[in-house]
Amino acid sequence: MTMVAVSPPAQLPLQLMPAQNLPAGWATDQQLWRRANGKKGDYKAILSAIDDSLTYLATDKAIKDYQNYPVPGISRDRVIRSLRRFRQLVIQAKSPAALEKAVKKEFQFYQSIGKDQKGTVDFTGYYEATPTASRTRTAVYRYPLYKAPSDLKEWPKPHPTRADLEGIDGLQGSKGRLKGLELVWLSDRLQAFLVQVQGSARIKLVDGAEMTLGYAGKTAHPYTSIGKALVQDGKFSLDQLSLPTLIDYFAAHPQELDRYLPQNKSFVFFAETFGSPPIGSLGVPVTAERSIATDKSLMPPGALALIRTQIPYFNQGQALEMQEVSRYVLDHDTGSAIKGPGRVDLFMGTGSQAEARAGVIKHPGQLYYLLLKP
Repeated sequence: MTMVAVSPPAQLPLQLMPAQNLPAGWATDQQLWRRANGKKGDYKAILSAIDDSLTYLATDKAIKDYQNYPVPGISRDRVIRSLRRFRQLVIQAKSPAALEKAVKKEFQFYQSIGKDQKGTVDFTGYYEATPTASRTRTAVYRYPLYKAPSDLKEWPKPHPTRADLEGIDGLQGSKGRLKGLELVWLSDRLQAFLVQVQGSARIKLVDGAEMTLGYAGKTAHPYTSIGKALVQDGKFSLDQLSLPTLIDYFAAHPQELDRYLPQNKSFVFFAETFGSPPIGSLGVPVTAERSIATDKSLMPPGALALIRTQIPYFNQGQALEMQEVSRYVLDHDTGSAIKGPGRVDLFMGTGSQAEARAGVIKHPGQLYYLLLKP
């Protein structure tokens, strides 16, 4: 008799974990009430983020997104009810400890299995860039950001690579199929590349005006990390890898941009958003330190989550210090580099300080989704 090999069933990305198994204090979010730099806690920010999730969950897109969600017991209706109740608890709670007690009583915790099936999740940060740019090309401002081609969906595959579209030096776009699609020109090639990686920007124009750009599509190529390519080539170690390290390396070796940037074959397009805040993949704004990006083929879109990791804060001397945090967040976004149950990208906000903080986040932690008990 011929034996037929049967593949084991795929492991679900989330596993129900009893709340009592959470270490004491892990569901205590001090930032909701803490005073920092003379400012009160950011409970209003999380309320706004919850409202944005509820806006998304009322759309036809959300109904479609949840039709085949793979984890039993997690549905769009349950996510909506969970958000509404958590919103009430945030308003009613008198302290972080009181909120934690109520949450553990009323909610179930679904933990991501992580990259190792043991719950280990790698965290990174992203931000809305604020580069200076020109509406026209000049001798200084030479590196464009592009709007999406009107026929992008009809492009035959495989799509052109980054090198095909803009050349090895990043200056050849106007000679090919991107001609006439230029939105603005930046002075720094790496900065233009990083805007593509981040997916949005608040542009400071040289004429004094401001322009906001949002993600409008990409070519059908997977994201390739140029930082990891540098590590593979022995330029520095994985432990040393961070956005500041990357920027410093290319500042010292600008000729290497021609070698490494084309290795990320994926190319991102933009649309002017006319002052809008940065928008996540769900079509709603992302909120600083309260919105995360995950793999939306695995994680419940718009849902309430709890993260446990380390993120940086500026101390009184304006140096960055890592602090262990528990943080309630909303799952609002995704990214081409965010794949699998072991990756989370935390949105850190807009501008240079957000960039500095986001660029050094690379710490393991845990990810839990919170759903009201049935």
